[in-house]
Amino acid sequence: MTSSARSIWTPHFKRLSVMLFAIEFVRSALLISFLPAYAAGHLGISLAAVGLAVSIHYLADTGVKVAAGYLLDRFSSRLMLHLAFAASLAGLWAVFFAGTPWLLVAGAVLLGIGASPVWLICLSSIREQQRGSQMGVIYTIWLTSLGAGPIALGFVLDRGYTISFILLLALLAIGWGIAFLTRFETGQPLASMPLKQQLAQLKGRLVLMKPLVPGMIVQTAAAGLLVPVLPTFATNRLGLDYSGYSLVLIVGGIVTAAGLIPMGRLSDRWGHRRFLVAGFFGLAAALVMLLSSSGLPSAMLLASMLGLSYAVVLPSWNAVLSSFVPSEQKGTGWGVLSSIEGIGVMVGPAVGGWVAGQFNETVTVGVSAGLLAIIAIFYLLVPKRRLLPGQADESGAA
Repeated sequence: MTSSARSIWTPHFKRLSVMLFAIEFVRSALLISFLPAYAAGHLGISLAAVGLAVSIHYLADTGVKVAAGYLLDRFSSRLMLHLAFAASLAGLWAVFFAGTPWLLVAGAVLLGIGASPVWLICLSSIREQQRGSQMGVIYTIWLTSLGAGPIALGFVLDRGYTISFILLLALLAIGWGIAFLTRFETGQPLASMPLKQQLAQLKGRLVLMKPLVPGMIVQTAAAGLLVPVLPTFATNRLGLDYSGYSLVLIVGGIVTAAGLIPMGRLSDRWGHRRFLVAGFFGLAAALVMLLSSSGLPSAMLLASMLGLSYAVVLPSWNAVLSSFVPSEQKGTGWGVLSSIEGIGVMVGPAVGGWVAGQFNETVTVGVSAGLLAIIAIFYLLVPKRRLLPGQADESGAA
């Protein structure tokens, strides 16, 4: 290990990294793998309630980040860390012992409240002279935990719900134990912008990004529709066990990771809109084909197609978003964009669970495919000057 790497991995940063991994692993595993399967398969709670719980979880997560940032400037990070893990443990406990849909929702809310401060504490503890390196590590840990949680728990679920709960409980306990060993330096309070000025900037960003708003909400909602139904769709419609479902997730994730860099380079060369249209049509087509497939081989093949299509979309989508973010106000611009996308993330699971409850999981997947196809058509037809303001026309149909 080089001296630069050693300086990044200070004992304090290592502890924060482990805590972030633990709480994000538990959150992703619970919401994507454990909650839909356990609520529907063991508790007999409807998928509509599961979707509502996931949506309110993200609502709580988004809302608490604002309050947590305010409190972190006025109370010790160590106190906030203990409150975060206490809320997360209470939420996990409530989900496992839920006897009613509302207790399930309450548990998901507590987990959302608990997860938010940990992320903010990690960001606020980054050293200014090592911001790029440590930010890269934090995002790598976050992405790893986001993927590893559902996949790992999928294998454990085949051995029972209780052992899955114990695994998640143990990870949170380890994270909380490390919190007791962590010390924080007292920093200077951050200067805050007046609320009136923040609202004025927010309005300006919304006006500037108006052409993207419908698409941003619908495309994140289309993905969110699938969250409460994926495990049951995989078992009931595709004939997979939880281990097979995890393998399908692994294949899709690997293809996505492998395709991001080359697809980003190609989209810069051939045109971002062209790749957006192709990617969203690819996602819609893969979901439609998934409706008539069964068995592990076909599921893995379609997961590869979904992963590749997502790799086609993601770099182009970020390039389009960046054209709406003024260089002198990047923080405000990206904050507004994230908030708008969060609307779809919050609404999607609730609608997906409701559709599955009224009809079945197949209808939910079909609705998601239809929305993605509509988005592809939208990006195909929208004038380029509205989609990519300030850029020269790309060759061809870009």
